[in-house]
Parts: sequence; structure tokens; C-alpha cells
Amino acid sequence: MLITPDIELRRAVAADAQALADAQLRNRAYLRTWEPYRSEDFYTAAAQAERIAEPGGAMWLLFDTAAGGRVVGRAALSGIVLGPLCSANLGYWVDPGYAGRGLVSATVAEICRAARDEFGLHRVEAGTLVDNKASQRVLTKSGFVEYGLAPRFLHIDGEWRDHVLFQRILHDGPPAHVPS
Repeated sequence: MLITPDIELRRAVAADAQALADAQLRNRAYLRTWEPYRSEDFYTAAAQAERIAEPGGAMWLLFDTAAGGRVVGRAALSGIVLGPLCSANLGYWVDPGYAGRGLVSATVAEICRAARDEFGLHRVEAGTLVDNKASQRVLTKSGFVEYGLAPRFLHIDGEWRDHVLFQRILHDGPPAHVPS
């Protein structure tokens, strides 16, 4: 799916592992303030291939087609739970050189559509660091509602950091695989 004439969003496949590893390495310093500690092997194609193939999740990548198909962002649903919960966690990032162009908002909209229509999920949740106002704006603009604060939620950049929690209800019907 084209987000802009030169930015494509699509589901990650095993063949994308090296391009994703390159993007993670290129954005390592920037992401350090937003994500948990990553070991050296995280930045390899082998580790990224494992992440792409992880059960219980789905990953999407943003590609800059004008820059030879370079990966410039990633989004994922993780912890997909079916049954009476029908929920997943959403995480995302975009290369800072591509921020402010609406790419993340468009990505979140597409992932929420897929969560509802392809995975049959009822809700998606996301958490942001308390001071990550840009991400909070994306979530609010995308129909997410703040519902709480998780004190000392994740160990990021050397300390346990509080997170603001958001959720988006995708539909109110019964779980797809349970008779109504």
C-alpha cells in the first residue's frame, strides 16, 4: 500500500531481514531513548528474520521507494490473543528524517484495519513514554483513548520508565471464532 508516492507500507517477509537490520542499526542512537536495551546480535539479519517470523505477532515495514527501497520505519502487533480478549499490543517507529509527514498515522490506521478485518481483534493497545507527546498525538488522532498510567513499565535507556497506556476498540461484535 502506498502511503505517499514514494513510501510503501507492507507486511514484512523473511527477505526483508537485512533491510530491517540495516534500518535498526542506522536508527540505533535515536531509538535508544524510546526502546529497551538491544544486544549486538539484535542488529543482525538473522535476529530480524526471527522477529519477522515470531508467532503471535505481525510486522509491517515502511519502504522509501525513491531511496532504493530502504526501510524507514517499522510497526508491529505483538502478543496477539484471541478468545474472549481478542487483543494485541501495537508498537511503531519511523526514522526521524521521515517524521512529521503523516506516515505513522497512516500506518496505525492500516494496522488497526488489519487487526479488525484480518485478525478479528476487538481492541489494540499501545503505550508511550510519558514525555513522548508526538506518539501520544498519533494515537489520539488514530482513535485511541488514554486509559491509564503504568509506573516503571519498561526498562529503557538505563532506567525503569513510566508509560501512558492507550487503547482503541475496533468493534463490539462477538469474537469471530465464538458463536454469538
